[in-house]
Amino acid sequence: MSFNSMHFRGKEDEWESTAGDTIVKFIQTERPDIICFQEFDNRKIRPHYFEEYPYKYVDFESDNNRVIQAVYSKYKIVQKGILEFPESINSAVYVDIKYNTDTLRIYNLHLESLSIRPYNIKSERSDKLLGRLRHSFAKQQEQSAIVREHMNNSPYKNIVCGDFNNTQFSNSYFTIKGNLKDSFLEKGRGYGKTINFWKFPFRIDYILVDPFFEVLSHKNYGINLSDHEPIMATIKIPTE
Repeated sequence: MSFNSMHFRGKEDEWESTAGDTIVKFIQTERPDIICFQEFDNRKIRPHYFEEYPYKYVDFESDNNRVIQAVYSKYKIVQKGILEFPESINSAVYVDIKYNTDTLRIYNLHLESLSIRPYNIKSERSDKLLGRLRHSFAKQQEQSAIVREHMNNSPYKNIVCGDFNNTQFSNSYFTIKGNLKDSFLEKGRGYGKTINFWKFPFRIDYILVDPFFEVLSHKNYGINLSDHEPIMATIKIPTE
């Protein structure tokens, strides 16, 4: 499962939100073996949260100003690391997970936000907006190249989860995807919406898997606990 949890704030953006408890109940109901959170907030995690996941990697220790990513796993994490993006609060993390006799590498990433909000588009000067968009697109491309280079040197087969902050038609998406399978394109239905922008549905959150794996299912959820919706894929790992 991949989910941009918006810092567990809930849509009302309140510190004392019940969003955390509701997200935990949702996770307990759906029971993913591995979940990748973007925009995580470790300060809101209570001791009883995610007790069924004995292994985790949360990158809050590296930089308190960073947009935090977290991976929770029912399978043993044997290695972990972070890919820092230059001059950005965003990053990617990766974990190597032992599954039976295999080791898999899972990337969890959050690419540069376009920082577009419908309520301020009409009031913002068009030249400033376009300049900001050019900057964000350039940062996304730089960040996706960093992820792709690291993936090319991975000793294991890769799975990528994350909020790309751009559509499946973007250069950053194609750079990271390469020959990977997109779980939605394999088994999804409809638009695959993961976020609404100005009432338009966009798919900007992805699960990409090595072509060796078989995607058995893909699901989009409409739980309305964040500005993003979680997605989950079921993946079969063939025996070599």
